[in-house]
Parts: sequence; structure tokens; C-alpha cells
Amino acid sequence: MLSLVANATRHLNRQAVISHGQTFSYQQLMQASGQFADQLLGQTSDLQEMRVAYMIEPGFDYVFVQWGIWRAGGIAVPLSISYPLPSLQYVLEDTGAEIVVASGEYAALLAPLAAQKGLRFISLDQKPTQDFSEKTLPELAPQRRAMILYTSGTTSQPKGVVTTHGALNAQISTLVEAWQWTNSDHILCVLPLHHVHGIINVVSCALWAGATVEFLPAFSAEAVFEAFQKGSINVFMAVPTIYFKLITYYEHLSAEQQQEISAVLSRFRLMVSGSAALPVSVLEKWQTISGHTLLERYGMTEIGMGISNPYQGKRRAGYIGQPLPGVKVRLVDEQDQVLQQGNPGEIQVKGPTLFLEYWNKPDATREAFTEDRWFKTGDIAIVEDGYYRILGRDSIDIIKSGGYKISALEIEEVLRAHPDITDCSVLGIPDEEWGELVAAVLVVEHPHDLDLSTLKNWLREKLPAYKIPRSYKILAELPRNAMGKVTKNELKKLF
Repeated sequence: MLSLVANATRHLNRQAVISHGQTFSYQQLMQASGQFADQLLGQTSDLQEMRVAYMIEPGFDYVFVQWGIWRAGGIAVPLSISYPLPSLQYVLEDTGAEIVVASGEYAALLAPLAAQKGLRFISLDQKPTQDFSEKTLPELAPQRRAMILYTSGTTSQPKGVVTTHGALNAQISTLVEAWQWTNSDHILCVLPLHHVHGIINVVSCALWAGATVEFLPAFSAEAVFEAFQKGSINVFMAVPTIYFKLITYYEHLSAEQQQEISAVLSRFRLMVSGSAALPVSVLEKWQTISGHTLLERYGMTEIGMGISNPYQGKRRAGYIGQPLPGVKVRLVDEQDQVLQQGNPGEIQVKGPTLFLEYWNKPDATREAFTEDRWFKTGDIAIVEDGYYRILGRDSIDIIKSGGYKISALEIEEVLRAHPDITDCSVLGIPDEEWGELVAAVLVVEHPHDLDLSTLKNWLREKLPAYKIPRSYKILAELPRNAMGKVTKNELKKLF
């Protein structure tokens, strides 16, 4: 029996999921997922790692479908509810999915595609044509494949990351222990459920511990704060962009409303930020609002979570923390030689949380690991006083200029501290003399108030000369939150 399911049997009468104004117990989750597993199986006894793709809005239906796929012996392939049709078609074709599950508006989108490809289609909006009585479900060994999640490929088509049941158990149990989850916890899920952040860190950790996970039908800062003010939620996890939006909304409230929200937030047990670098300015503003120092951590689709600031102990702003229990981490140079502390290098990871393979891509899988099975993350970091600090992606955020390796993220942190700059992105652009020039794209509210020569003088007090951008573009018309949706490759086209 799956560990998630086995744990659920110890909490049958507790509330597991809250969505669309309804509360569902662990007993209901067990029953619904068992019946759905039975429906998937039909006349067979084991799906034998058949890929089952599903497109369902976050909530109870999503959870019982995912559990049902696992309990029936299938591989869960969650589809993003924001994917355009060509992306959905790519995932279905790449995984060789044989069953497609959808609900609501997504059923109308996927049904024709499934029919075109001759795939079995299940709409949750239609009742099964026959009654199902829960049968004996297959026993699943840890090495069985459990899930395929797709990475956001930057230079090629996304790769399907295959995770086993054993790796999922390791990822979840490690976080439950490290972040001290209990069955009295109550978390609000505002994250997409086709990435490990939402699937593992939020939903699976909560349900492993016997806690409650609550879903919002749609994200808005107002709805999040309204959910918080009900008083039940005590754990929250989000990406930096969400915290930025919450801060912006909070700053436009009256002093009385701000005081009420801050009082509620101060009673939370844990608040986490991840999936992208957390600007120190955002951490400090949220700390002022909530009284909490956000716990920043580091993970990837391929490894789950690998590094984390401590639950108890000092959380250092701008740092991702220390390796989680059972996870081995090292920094290496370009020849995979281990570096001494204080030298920047690529993060490599080893341990039971690692993925199995890239789906149907043996060459990419082989290239992702060293000969002794260390996974090459491609992220560059440095260890300072025992804490890891990310410098950036080797291919994107590390600028090689004039013989220096420069962290774009470090310069962005400095630029964001300038009073006239709302947001920014630092990148390297090709240059014959320097190899790459350090360039900056700046989002400012009042472009005429920002003098670039004055900005350069301001930067000279804070950065070495070789780190100061030599080229700038000012984008006053770009919305505040759009920078997070524009890739550095696209921004390079501006220069």
C-alpha cells in the first residue's frame, strides 16, 4: 500500500480537503480514490505503469484522481490548466498516454484530442456507466514509476521527469520531518499542481501528516487574505511573485485593515518561499508585515527539495540554507572536481529523492548524471558559513565578462534596493571585447526621474566596477508583475 494511503487510514475522520465550499474527510478521499482506481482498472488488476494524463482544477477532484491513478498502478501525468492545445498535445504524444481524464471546461477541450488519437477519455462530469465495487488494488514496489512532470525547457522541448514511488516517499517524508508537519496543520494551496512545489511540498506533505489542505478556486491577493482571516490556516507556501502581490495589496489597505491582517499572520506556524530566488527586499517587507522570516529552500523537478533554511534556527536572507536530511550535496568545478568551501561551483545532488530518468530520453538522462550518479543541477552556488547561496543558472544567470564569472542575481538584488526601480533583470549580451557585457533591464514608475549617470555612481558605492551594468534599457510601460513572465533570452532581444 502507498505510504500516503496508509497514513490516511490513521486519520479517516479528520478533514483532508476543503474546496468549493465543501469539506472532505480522509474517509471520503480514500473511498473516492479507491472507486476511481477501480474505474481505471476495469477488467484488469494493474495498470502496469500506463500513463494517465489528467486536467482538473485544484481541489478534491484533483486529489482523488491523482491518488486513484497511483493506487491503480498507473503513472500520473498532470496537465497544466493553463497549457495551450499544442502543449497538451505534446505531453500526450511524448508520454504515450493511453487514458485522459478531465473535468468541466477542460473536458470539452481534451475530448476531441483524445478521440482523434484513439485514447480512452474519462469525464468527471459524467457518471460511470456501471457501478464499481472497490477491488483488491495492486501492491506497488518503491521502484515503480509514479509520475511524469515536465520541465520548462528553455532551448528545446520540455523533458518528462520520471519519479518513482520510492522517490516520492523520500521527498515527502523528508519535508514532513524537516518542517515539522503535524495533523493539526492547515495549509492554503495557491500553487499550480503540475510542479513539485504544489504537488509535493503543499498537498502531499499535508495529506501525509493528516493535516488539511484548502484550495482557492482562483488566485487573488484579496481572496488569500480573506482565507487567512478565517483563522484556521497556519501554514503557507508560495513563490516570490505571490508574496510580491500580497505585499502590494497590503500596502493599499487602511491602517486598521493592515493591523488586522498582521495580527492573523503573526499566529502562523510556517511560511515558505521557493521555485525562484527570493529578493531580500521582499523577504524584509513580508517580515515587517507578518513577523515571519520566510523559510527559503531549493529544489528542482528532478530532485524534489534538496536544501533548506532551518525550521528552527537562523534563516539567512539571500541564502537557501543547508542540505536536507538524507540528501548529499557538493559543489564542483567544470571538471566535476569537488571545491573547497568559499569557491563557487555547480550544485550536484545525490540521494533517495532523485528522479529515475527523463522519459524516453536516455542520452539526456546519461548526460544529467556523473559516472557515480551525482545529478548535475546546472545551478551555481557558494557556501558561506555553512549556508548555500545561489549565484544563478550556469547557462542563464552566470555572466562571463572580462574573465570574471558574475552572478546576475547578485546585481539584481542591489538594483532592487534603488528607490526608483520597481523591478529589474540583469543579463549578459554578446560582446567581442568583453565576451559578454553586463546589461540591465529596469522597470521604473517614473522614467524621467532616473538619471543613469547618477545610478552608476550609486552602484559604484555598492559593487565592484566589473559588476556594474554597462548597458541599460528602461521599461516604464511594463506592468510590475510581468518581469517574472519574460525570459532572459527574450529580454536580450531588446539590446
